[in-house]
Amino acid sequence: MNDIIVYGIPNCNSVKKALDWLDDNKIKYTFHNYKKEGITIEKLQQWCKKLNWETIFNTKGTTWKKIATQYQNKKLTQKEAIDIMIENTSIIKRPIIETSNKLIIGYDEDALLQLKNSTRNK
Repeated sequence: MNDIIVYGIPNCNSVKKALDWLDDNKIKYTFHNYKKEGITIEKLQQWCKKLNWETIFNTKGTTWKKIATQYQNKKLTQKEAIDIMIENTSIIKRPIIETSNKLIIGYDEDALLQLKNSTRNK
């Protein structure tokens, strides 16, 4: 079976829903708590190779709203976005569910069903 890592913060409702779903479906995973463990530049760069950085960068949350004025009238680069995500892990969309070949961003039950089906076939 693929190793599954769920990245997030434990008090996030979307993360709670995803963890509950995985538990209810008896899918084993490791939880990575951004608040306690942080996130590495290398991990963010890996994700950005799979997906555009804008996919994992949450511009709708309160963290971005607090700092957005610093970046008004400026198009962020990937490097700048990664630096912001390192300093403000709450700005990373949650959860991010990582398998050896896939990233699921946010609580997506259809994607989780596909994950469940793929783990069954291993």
